[in-house]
Amino acid sequence: NRLRELRRHRAAMVFQHFGLLPHRSVLDNVAYGLEIQGIGKAERRKRAAEVVAKVGLEGMEERRPAQLSGGQQQRVGLARALAVDPQVLLFDEPFSALDPLIRRDMQEEVVRLHQDEGRTMVFITHDLTEALRLGDRIALMRDGRVVQLGTPEEIVGSPADDYVREFVRDVPREQVMTVRTAMRAASAAEAARGPALAPDATVSEAIEAVARSGDPARVMDHGRCLGVVD
Repeated sequence: NRLRELRRHRAAMVFQHFGLLPHRSVLDNVAYGLEIQGIGKAERRKRAAEVVAKVGLEGMEERRPAQLSGGQQQRVGLARALAVDPQVLLFDEPFSALDPLIRRDMQEEVVRLHQDEGRTMVFITHDLTEALRLGDRIALMRDGRVVQLGTPEEIVGSPADDYVREFVRDVPREQVMTVRTAMRAASAAEAARGPALAPDATVSEAIEAVARSGDPARVMDHGRCLGVVD
């Protein structure tokens, strides 16, 4: 009973192959979790419509899954999970069946929703690039055991062992490492001029800024210069 309660009210899952009910409309698929919770039809359809709009499917409420593209079907699955307002969203390789362009679009959609709502999201993925793009923290596993837990920058910059080191070998470090780890102390003149970057900007972004301006890039935090990257 406790597990059922957790599954119904506190956690929701987005599946790899969508898991939609083919005989139901988009709106009724999204409302399915609310129906299981015992929410009345009018209320659950109202709440489902709000979430459908949130994931960019407004106007498609009465379509069937077979009338949608793969990316649209995945948005329905995401909306269904969001509709029950869970504390935690679980993603089981949700985008692996999508083509690369739609996959990136869905990744950006998840990032946007996370920023807007601050909801905890847990991804299972075999795609390191996806993990680095989406994860605030990454648990890298081998043979069912966590071999390293850390931020993307920690995973790439300080591998825990040879396995992790080999795993991240081909990752472009400048696209992951931040200027906070690459900056040096600034002189008074350098602190007063040059392009400004946030501490979590990547080294790749700093390279572009320095190339455009010809001056060292300042790492700024609330108006204070922490250092420069050149």
